[in-house]
Amino acid sequence: MSGLRPLSAVVLAAGEGTRMRSATPKVLHPLCGRPMLLHVVDALGALPLERIVVVVGHGAERVTKTLQEQVTTDVPVVFVDQKVQRGTGDAASVALTAFSDDDLEDDVIIMPGDAPLVRPELLTRLATAHREADAAVSLVTAALEPWTWSFGRIVRDSQGRVDRIVERTDATAEELELPEVNTSIYCFRRNLLAPALRRLSPENAQGEYYLTDAVAVLRTAGHQVVAVAADDPAASRHVNDRAQLAVAESMLRARINERWMVDGVTIVDPAATYIDTQVQLAADVRVLPGTMLEGHTTISAGAVIGPDTRLVDTAVGERAVVQNTVARDAVIGDDATVGPYVSLRAGTHVGAGAHVGTFVETKNAEIGEGAKVPHLSYMGDVEIGPRANVGAGTITANYDGKNKHASSIGPDARIGSNTVLVAPVRVGDGACTGAGSVVTHDVAPGALVKGVPAQVDESWAERRGETDSERASAEDTD
Repeated sequence: MSGLRPLSAVVLAAGEGTRMRSATPKVLHPLCGRPMLLHVVDALGALPLERIVVVVGHGAERVTKTLQEQVTTDVPVVFVDQKVQRGTGDAASVALTAFSDDDLEDDVIIMPGDAPLVRPELLTRLATAHREADAAVSLVTAALEPWTWSFGRIVRDSQGRVDRIVERTDATAEELELPEVNTSIYCFRRNLLAPALRRLSPENAQGEYYLTDAVAVLRTAGHQVVAVAADDPAASRHVNDRAQLAVAESMLRARINERWMVDGVTIVDPAATYIDTQVQLAADVRVLPGTMLEGHTTISAGAVIGPDTRLVDTAVGERAVVQNTVARDAVIGDDATVGPYVSLRAGTHVGAGAHVGTFVETKNAEIGEGAKVPHLSYMGDVEIGPRANVGAGTITANYDGKNKHASSIGPDARIGSNTVLVAPVRVGDGACTGAGSVVTHDVAPGALVKGVPAQVDESWAERRGETDSERASAEDTD
């Protein structure tokens, strides 16, 4: 579309959305991890636009703040406030206050903020048809379907040209049977839109200024009106209540899953796999049923995720295996194995080749390369060195009732089953704790501690005649 009139966009997002029955503004309800309104802005942002004007109203401050924090498009996004909601025609008039007189010759796409399934390709086709016909207004239409019953009907003249749009609440019984509906997605010549809006009247069933009436105004004035039939039924899927939100989520999720499978990701059961829009997957990742990947999660090549796993803002390395796990703000290294039934809380870093096993919870834990926390343990605020082994039932008692404290377990250390490490405490390289020990003081490298509280035997390793390499290769204590 280069070399043509400048193109801008307006998103109408001022409505309250009463049918959602929610304190959250309708356009901020999430779809696949991203607010509904941002899906619309993302689609528009794929076009060569001068700007995107978002008309806010209900929850204006919250809507504006959310978009400012999360918008990813390079197209400038500006906001105007429709302080009193008097219909879509009034909202369009408010939007035009964001344009200067220098913009009179541009084209403006206007669409609602509750149409999150619209693709950039359809918007491009609309703008192209509009310009090729040198139309005053072009609009996207769709077939009358059960979910479009509330939409306005397209009324054509005897020659098949669009004559006007009649809203459902103002339509006659015959008009309600018309087979074509308005999707509320338009492209206007801006120098013709402003005078058309000034001729709108609120004399209708809802007492509002309808943007749809601008079509009849321009048609009566002899201007060209173009209808572009939606080639994707999703274009007519607007969201007004929770049921429609669930339908839109399902359709968007299917798109996301299909895209990743085309890119070389194996999704065993797409219907049981939930992947947010901003998740990144490498080729040859395998996703098993019951998996939810959310936020800015990234999965590297060859990893196997699932079944029944939820990862939020988590990075997974190459060839890692993560099953029956919940992880948030965590990092899982190459070739690591996690699960089943593991909770990795924020700040956990599982090193390459490490293993975190059955019924283990971690928080702010650094688990070194090749280290093992096989099962039934809590590791919080701890650094575990490479090749260390933590026996079953071990916990770091990191909270003294007022403050959190950190512990460390050195490389090649072996922690006996049911050990309690009372933080702050350091277990030295190659040290060992006896089963059931309660460790309240630092343990020197190579020492054995045992008992309640643990008794220190610093010459234990010497008496055994065991070298560091022999300790490293010893069998797991669990």
